[in-house]
Amino acid sequence: MKRTEATRPAAERPAAGREAHATEFKRDMGFWGNLALGFTYLSPVVGVYATFAAALAIAGPPAFWMLIIAGAGQLLVATVFGEVVSQYPVAGGIYPWNRRLWGKKWGWISGWTYMIAINATIASVAYGAGPFLGALLGLEMSAGANVMLALGIILLATLANLAGTKFLANVAFVGFVVEIIASAVIGVWLLLTVRKHDLSVLFQDFRPAELQDSTPFAVAFLGAAIMGIYLYYGFEANGDVAEEVRNPGRVIPKAMRMTIYIGGLASMFIALGLILAVGSFEDIMNGTIPDPISAIFLEAFGPVGFKLVMAIVLISFLSCTISLQAAASRLMFSMGRDNQLPGARFLKLFSAKRAVPPYALLAAGVLPAIVVLISLLSENALIAIISFASFGIYLAFSSVVLAAIRARALGWKPGGEFSLGNWGWVVAIAAFAYQLFAMVIVAWPVAGAPWYEAWLVALMGLLVVGTGVIYLFAARPHEKGGGAAGDATSNGADLVYSSPIAPTEEIVDMAVRLDGGKPHLYPHNQGPRDQGPRH
Repeated sequence: MKRTEATRPAAERPAAGREAHATEFKRDMGFWGNLALGFTYLSPVVGVYATFAAALAIAGPPAFWMLIIAGAGQLLVATVFGEVVSQYPVAGGIYPWNRRLWGKKWGWISGWTYMIAINATIASVAYGAGPFLGALLGLEMSAGANVMLALGIILLATLANLAGTKFLANVAFVGFVVEIIASAVIGVWLLLTVRKHDLSVLFQDFRPAELQDSTPFAVAFLGAAIMGIYLYYGFEANGDVAEEVRNPGRVIPKAMRMTIYIGGLASMFIALGLILAVGSFEDIMNGTIPDPISAIFLEAFGPVGFKLVMAIVLISFLSCTISLQAAASRLMFSMGRDNQLPGARFLKLFSAKRAVPPYALLAAGVLPAIVVLISLLSENALIAIISFASFGIYLAFSSVVLAAIRARALGWKPGGEFSLGNWGWVVAIAAFAYQLFAMVIVAWPVAGAPWYEAWLVALMGLLVVGTGVIYLFAARPHEKGGGAAGDATSNGADLVYSSPIAPTEEIVDMAVRLDGGKPHLYPHNQGPRDQGPRH
């Protein structure tokens, strides 16, 4: 294929800036656009609505407190990520961060794991939006109808992302505003019109008496953590688009923390309104009311208002899908730019006109679409793939936190605009402990199910990571390209000139070389080693 400037591999273009990554992304995204991207990925509406019934069925109203616990744990992780991205504001997030903090193999396997998990999450969100879209359109839902609606949502998200960074930022901001307003209005309306309980229910155990006698409430309470665990990620997307953000070292860490603050408060407000509007917690726990949210909304808003609420919910699902796809495409572009994935020659192509990686975006649409289509062949296969989504994302998160701890032990001193300073050790270790807790909760076996169903999440994790490890050592992709690796602890060994030195400096440098001396390293022109060839 003949190359034009519009589709020239980004890794073959000149670099600019301190980080020295060859890129032609347009820095069209400011703080609010970056915050909106992370918020719509986290999406309180999507997170709460997807897990509300399951969390209440496990522990009842006290499941609410897990939103606070999970939010605090993920805030620690977001703070560690902020310190890392401040020094390495590179597209793709987890993959390049781990590559710089630890090395090529660690970067590759974490990128592989996150790539599978985030594409499965896109499929999960799009598929989960199907029933809401069906309710809005008044369709009789079936497996085939759900698949078609999910594919339509993925297509719309792909088209939105192909429009460019500025359009992405604007769409994310609209989704952000709509969801914030909707969360406030819906929460207030539920509390004012259909509230059936007071706050005391948040401290009561509504489980059947025999279950209370046989199982401590603490066990059920921990199981209800699924609501908070499923909800609080999305802030990593702030860093995935680092090469499209103005002043990324300062803006992104702040946007990551604000994503947790605002997303957490919105989620707790929605959840509180829904919990206090439930008629019978016992009916949710015994499965008599499998879809309590729809019942609550119909009671609170009536048939016409219910349609309006469904439209708002769908905006949240679509915004979430768009943000997820943006993050996934930047990851695959970053790995493609380093020749780390099959099809890298296409994944690293960049459209100068739209300032996006078109083939990476298409891949982030096709892969989730394939997952959705699998449901037509086997509903169990779809469940198996999607079950890995949350576990895989937390596994990838923990790999960054562990790499940061290891790098700090080997002498890494974060040099970005945001640093934890002396608190770095404490925050990183606490963040890693929370990540382990979250993964155990997600992978905990389902009681009473056959072993292969009980351990489905863990088995899928082993399959994904095991496949990645086999490919890593068989195909050795980490040896096929890429720039700096492990330079966080290399004491500057990988530093090179990141921008041309002045003519006067160049003349002096040449004279010193001719005289047999060692050339001066101009510190204001240095940065980490470029990912692509110098020009």
